[in-house]
Amino acid sequence: MSSAITILPPAMLGMLGGGQLGRFFVIAAHEMGYRVAVLDPDENSPAGKIADLHICAAYDDEAALARLAEHCVAITTEFENVPAATLEFLAQYCTVRPAAASVAIAQNRVAEKNFFRDAGLPVAPYAVIRQVDDVPGLDSGLYPAILKVARFGYDGKGQARVASQDEARAAFEQFRGETCVLERMLKLDYEVSLVLARDADGNVEAFPVAENSHLNGMLDVSIVPARGDEAIRQQAQQLAIEVARKLDYIGVLGVEFFVSEGRLLVNEMAPRPHNSGHYTIDACVTNQFEQQVRVLAGLPLGEPRLHSSAVMVNILGDIWKDGEPAWAETLAEPALKMHLYGKHEARAGRKMGHFTVIGGSPEAVLETAMRARDMLGVGN
Repeated sequence: MSSAITILPPAMLGMLGGGQLGRFFVIAAHEMGYRVAVLDPDENSPAGKIADLHICAAYDDEAALARLAEHCVAITTEFENVPAATLEFLAQYCTVRPAAASVAIAQNRVAEKNFFRDAGLPVAPYAVIRQVDDVPGLDSGLYPAILKVARFGYDGKGQARVASQDEARAAFEQFRGETCVLERMLKLDYEVSLVLARDADGNVEAFPVAENSHLNGMLDVSIVPARGDEAIRQQAQQLAIEVARKLDYIGVLGVEFFVSEGRLLVNEMAPRPHNSGHYTIDACVTNQFEQQVRVLAGLPLGEPRLHSSAVMVNILGDIWKDGEPAWAETLAEPALKMHLYGKHEARAGRKMGHFTVIGGSPEAVLETAMRARDMLGVGN
């Protein structure tokens, strides 16, 4: 029997963060009969605009947090950079999933890499750089490498490619002496990711592995099921479950992997639903946001089975540079599912939406998705 307390509709659930991930959580919760309060400092936040209650305040505003806790039976988060102290504060008053300790590891690259290493998981060779003298020489075998800031770096931000000790030192100085991870640049075969849900009793349901390609450091296309070796897909699931287990994680977790020269390596994790898991909205029996609601509410996990092949394409603000994109032509594709996030301003590099093409034939789905991607001018 489950040890978790079950929260039933029409209880109010809380969401820290008002972006697109929070918006999809609100939609899933509303469909299941729950009410949702969102705390986000942006008055135009996509999730806040459709929530039952939007508390427009900073994540460290204790009065606002107390108000959120007063209204909510349980609270979760949509992004890893909510201060761990915020989660600890809220946990005094109500259920919080995932726990602050898990989020604290995921929001710091040094803690994250060390966690993977200490857990015996395969990772690329790396070094922690806290001061310029920590930058290793060429004999370290780390070059060419990527220097990544330990905090607040995502979607290619806070990263620099370096080919030597001198370049690494210069990049470290440009990052103003912030603690960094210097990671050997790998020869990549391809990249994959897996999203799973783990409940308070340790039960896990994993979604199919996605094959991902990136553009300018941001996710561009996800193909599901991932092509390539079935053994790689099985290992990715095993390693992701091991990450969740060793973290004692409760919630939805995304784990990204490199496949380098036939070997699978853990890259990073996200303590929340993941961009590469958006295909689950249209292609799975249960999507990643419903799973997030279920874990938070103490409900049994839903079935993650893939019922259609899928290709997901990110839509960035860049495609508005010459006016409104070609919506009519794109929406004429009968197997295409469009999701625009309701953001009030399109900017270059800003995630504005995505679409997913689903169908029975993986080849036909990919062909249709790439044609629609070209119609919208993605990547141009």
